[in-house]
Amino acid sequence: MFASKRTSTVIGEGLRIIGNVSADGAVQVNGQIDGDLNCTSITVSPRALINGAVKARSVVVNGRVEGPINAEDVVLKSHAFVTGDIQAQSLSIERGAHFEGRSLRPDATNLRQVETPASNGHGERVKPVVVKKEDEPKTKVARA
Repeated sequence: MFASKRTSTVIGEGLRIIGNVSADGAVQVNGQIDGDLNCTSITVSPRALINGAVKARSVVVNGRVEGPINAEDVVLKSHAFVTGDIQAQSLSIERGAHFEGRSLRPDATNLRQVETPASNGHGERVKPVVVKKEDEPKTKVARA
């Protein structure tokens, strides 16, 4: 009767958490976290502060983050202040945002594995294939 399909957590203004935070759903930070944050999606409000690493599928920063961010999609809003590297598939920075660090794309090994149906009809994970370029060609051309 009261069950919600969306799970979200709000860290209220004036609340300070010392230690790592892990959540299954979305997290909205209005207060302060001194530690790492791992969740599905995160929104950092203009008066919020995170001192630690952030790992989520989606990250929207309009406050302060001091530490690395690892996500699929990152948006730095106009009041964002980020000090640390950002590793993401997509990074958007609005005018007025401050970002001091490196922007990195994830390696192929860090990307989500794609599931495809196998010939027997069951889904199985497909691993990325690394193809190496040969150093020298195997055939030589004779010059006249």
